[in-house]
Amino acid sequence: MINHSILKHHSFTGKIISILKDEFGDDAIHIFENSPILGYLNIKTKSAERGSKSRGSFANHYALYVIIEDYINKGYLGDDLDYSKYDGAKFTDLFRRQRELPFGSKLQNHALNSRLNDEFKKFFPTLGIVPIIRDVRTSRYWIQEDLIKVSVRNKNGIERRENLAPSIIRIIDEYIATKKESFELFLKTCQEIANLSSSDPHSVVKFIQEQLHPSSDARVFEIVSYAVLKERYSNQTIWIGDSRDDVAEESLVLYKTGRTNANDGGIDFVMKPLGRFFQVTETIDANKYFLDIDKVQRFPITFVVKTNSSYEEIEKIIKEQAKAKYNIEAIVNSYMDSIEEIINVPDLMKYFEEMIYSDSLKRIMDEIIVQSKVEFNYEEDVS
Repeated sequence: MINHSILKHHSFTGKIISILKDEFGDDAIHIFENSPILGYLNIKTKSAERGSKSRGSFANHYALYVIIEDYINKGYLGDDLDYSKYDGAKFTDLFRRQRELPFGSKLQNHALNSRLNDEFKKFFPTLGIVPIIRDVRTSRYWIQEDLIKVSVRNKNGIERRENLAPSIIRIIDEYIATKKESFELFLKTCQEIANLSSSDPHSVVKFIQEQLHPSSDARVFEIVSYAVLKERYSNQTIWIGDSRDDVAEESLVLYKTGRTNANDGGIDFVMKPLGRFFQVTETIDANKYFLDIDKVQRFPITFVVKTNSSYEEIEKIIKEQAKAKYNIEAIVNSYMDSIEEIINVPDLMKYFEEMIYSDSLKRIMDEIIVQSKVEFNYEEDVS
């Protein structure tokens, strides 16, 4: 029996069980409760639920999808062929296929090579097997067949083995369809909000509040934060030049430096011409803050935090954690001095409300749409 917490139901769990019932009838619940790979998928589909804190990424889903799809396409569902004799799927074929799937055009090789297996082991540390078997020398891949087969006993006690491969494909297809529908609704709402402006300011504010809520999707939070801050700073200017005779007025421009949640060690936003750094985070964890500070050699950073806690509360928590870790005042002060500013959710809402009755609203919503399409590879998928 799988750990109960792994099988905790969320809004998409019902769809998983419905697919299993369609495939296996009365054995569906038994299969759901006794399959580690279904338990893993139950966790990984939580972000289909609106407002979930889980990130709606697709890399690990698709790594599993393409290796199982290869298993099916090569004819291993039946008993005629022995999968242990298969020479394995080519990496180039799997990689190309995952990029053909919805939202998958920018996916890298990490999930196929290690991240799916590493994450699976976190949830099933004593199982001893992982979903993908990989031969580094030949760049060939196999699905761990034991994970996609489950034993079922009938009323007479006779055991049979059921193959979950088609069900897994259906579950991931349904998850992607649900995410795509949700994303398209989000884009449609953004476009409608852009046209509301002063005619219905309450609806506009409510929509942005939902995107900036601490329980919102982390990637959407970063995108909306960027759009609001970019517009806010664009209305501010400084005087700058190479010499006193060349001083000119310039608007502040905020640039988004990469994709959200890219795990690339980069800084999220950079401001020109001041050279300010901005980092978006979900946590109030001194280790995370200080890691970001260290990677830019204590250069001051503004943190955009997905929380309603005040600046004073956040600063106090970070400082207490820093003291507990280092217990050296000079080190603690050095890190704290590198926090240039902390922008929380109330700050973002205040900035947005200041701009709601101006032309800024449409620019903010347009920016959210553009960045969202880039983030989710949307334009490539619908073209």
